[in-house]
Amino acid sequence: MENERKVRGAGGTSGGIGEFFLGLVMAVIGGYILTNRVTVTSSFWSLWGYNTFGLSLLPLIFGVGILFFNGKSIAGWLLVFVGVVIIFAGILMNLQIYFQPTSLFNTLLMIVLLAGGIGLIARALVSHD
Repeated sequence: MENERKVRGAGGTSGGIGEFFLGLVMAVIGGYILTNRVTVTSSFWSLWGYNTFGLSLLPLIFGVGILFFNGKSIAGWLLVFVGVVIIFAGILMNLQIYFQPTSLFNTLLMIVLLAGGIGLIARALVSHD
């Protein structure tokens, strides 16, 4: 009968739900172990040898001042938005990421779990006809 409901797998395909969840668990474990071995540090903002974080606050400060005067000011909202973007971009640009020393076995385990998990998820989303 054509009106019978077929059991659908992951992503609405006939793929395997078990493969999807096994891949998800593998990817999460591999990703966790990998990110646990990474150290993220930051340094101060500089421009021509001077600390420039305060300078990056100027658009935000002027925007907030304009918004206190007139809450509907497009220029005020634009300055606040630009100021927040500059601050977040400055933070991201000054991050330094280091991979902590680990054994070859742990490195291979991280990569195999992460890549294998992503592969199983992708396989589960493809039809198994």
